[in-house]
Amino acid sequence: MFQSLEEIIKKCETEEKCFWEIIREDDVQERRVTPEDSYEKMMDTWDAMLLAAANYDAKQKSSSGLAGGDGAKMEEYILNKECLCGSFLGQVIAGALQMGESNACMKRIVAAPTAGACGVMPAILVPYFKRLSNNAAKIVEALYVAAGIGQVIALRASISGAQGGCQAEIGSASAMAAGALTYLEGGNNLQIVHAAAMALKNLLGLVCDPVAGLVEVPCVKRNVIGAVNAVSSAEMALAGIESRIPPDQVIDAMREVGDKMDISLRETGQGGLAGTPYGRDIEKRLFASS
Repeated sequence: MFQSLEEIIKKCETEEKCFWEIIREDDVQERRVTPEDSYEKMMDTWDAMLLAAANYDAKQKSSSGLAGGDGAKMEEYILNKECLCGSFLGQVIAGALQMGESNACMKRIVAAPTAGACGVMPAILVPYFKRLSNNAAKIVEALYVAAGIGQVIALRASISGAQGGCQAEIGSASAMAAGALTYLEGGNNLQIVHAAAMALKNLLGLVCDPVAGLVEVPCVKRNVIGAVNAVSSAEMALAGIESRIPPDQVIDAMREVGDKMDISLRETGQGGLAGTPYGRDIEKRLFASS
């Protein structure tokens, strides 16, 4: 298990291997499986993402009524209007909404790295696969890249909203997606980790404030910002822009911020948007009807 992104980069250089290959080798050693078994498991994860995207139901609402249908509205908008951010990014937005809504509706999703942040990675990878690549093997390699980034974040900081705020969930997912997309677009190992660092620091301090304690508001729409942030961070890294703060130190800073975050802003449903008058009204209505 790697203690830092720097350790992964050095191993890549020493062994003259790609980022994804080093992570697969680590998985093989840690789980004591064959490389083929490891690859098959990651392919299963990719298949589950594709299936989850295909099974989005625009008519389904969550039991609270707070989530559902927005992903379809966004998809209709990009089909019938000239989307300001372009058709690809428009589909990323729609995909993030749809996956977040599917999670709220208790449908099958892939926690990447958590259920609350499940929309970020597939929102980028699914349209990329359908529109730009159609290479499942390359997508699986990108998933290994994302897994390596996520593992280091989990070890050095946290991927739990209850522990580190939403920066630990959406922020981590965004960093993982940024690294994966950078790899898909031909970025080198350093560009991969700098994309991840920029994505993570862009969401530094993001609180976890679910209204009524449900992973719906504002969680679903935060998947959108995590995905869009990942795309912009990957583009910057591919252009040769680097994080001025070293990637591992960005992760450490996230841990420090999470530790200092007030408990009301860490998944308790007490502060932030959950603590607004309207947020409290929603909570009262839902609990009164239950």
